[in-house]
Amino acid sequence: MDLGYFVDPLHPAGSDFTKTIHHDLDQLKVLDELGYSEAWVAEHYTAAWENIPAPDIFIAQAIAMTKNIKLGTGVHCLPNHNPFHIAHRIAQLDHQAEGRFMWGVGSGATPLDFQAFGIDPATNEQRELTWETLEMVLKIWDGLEPGTYENKFWKFTMPEPMEELGFYVHMQPYQKPHPPIAVAGLGARSDSLIKAGQKGWWPLSIDFVPSSTLKSQWDVYEEAAKAAGRSSNRDDWRICRNVYIADTTEEARDFAFNGVMARDFVTYFRLVMDKLGFLDLMKTDPEMPDDDIDLEYMVDNIWIVGSREDVTEKIRQLYRDVGGFGTLLAYSHEWEPRDQWIKSMTILAEEVIPSLSDL
Repeated sequence: MDLGYFVDPLHPAGSDFTKTIHHDLDQLKVLDELGYSEAWVAEHYTAAWENIPAPDIFIAQAIAMTKNIKLGTGVHCLPNHNPFHIAHRIAQLDHQAEGRFMWGVGSGATPLDFQAFGIDPATNEQRELTWETLEMVLKIWDGLEPGTYENKFWKFTMPEPMEELGFYVHMQPYQKPHPPIAVAGLGARSDSLIKAGQKGWWPLSIDFVPSSTLKSQWDVYEEAAKAAGRSSNRDDWRICRNVYIADTTEEARDFAFNGVMARDFVTYFRLVMDKLGFLDLMKTDPEMPDDDIDLEYMVDNIWIVGSREDVTEKIRQLYRDVGGFGTLLAYSHEWEPRDQWIKSMTILAEEVIPSLSDL
């Protein structure tokens, strides 16, 4: 099993952006030194808590600050982007990363981001637009014929070359035929993961759903791959989880109930899930009342919190419950207190994951 990280990030609305962006970059520098294999960085324009609108720019700086860790967008919300523009940005970033870049894509879920780009999520048009944009990017990289291409939201022209001047669409990715593509999924029968299975793209599973939902996500991914004549490899599957480790489980639970994990859940994350109608996704029992989804429920049922021994067993149980996966992505919070978080991340990398080498 490999170990990675997911940078949403989470900083209280109104935080000093200069400080938070460098805080998040510093996290990746530390994780690279600890041997974490990869990290994914989300894109949000109008979510002040999740305050990275340009993950590609963030990754470009992080690549220069690190040596080995692979970095990916987690995800680029493709309804927000013109395919001609994003094809060039990603191709250039892939060259700067020299094989350390992964391209995560998705539809997004932030309501004001949809509003900003004129998208009506009630019609589900963001999903169709995501796949149209992605397929067009791949065609551009493959040498799209000159002409004008458009849909409801974007328009661009592949110009006729002027070879004598060296004017033509020339940018292609460093990795061939392109960087690895990953797709994020939410629900048990995620349409996005079905598409990923059909196309052979990596599945990314979000941090707040129970293991029963995760298992269903793999099942639909695998079924879609098989129907498309493709094989599926569980080593490609990334699962995100909130993880915190202390010397004793009592200490770890106390931190989870009274530290930044609690702050982020109580004052932000649960409110968002309720407002967006996502609380059902978090339930181990679909009949349980919404009010039961509280901090204690998350610590006991979704998060991985405890001593070295307890966290090791919880990860092993997660692996058994879903049938196996390739990479555990620890979810990001502000590292406050910094020494305690670094200790937790170090134990996870140097003690817990190596003890799971048989998986």
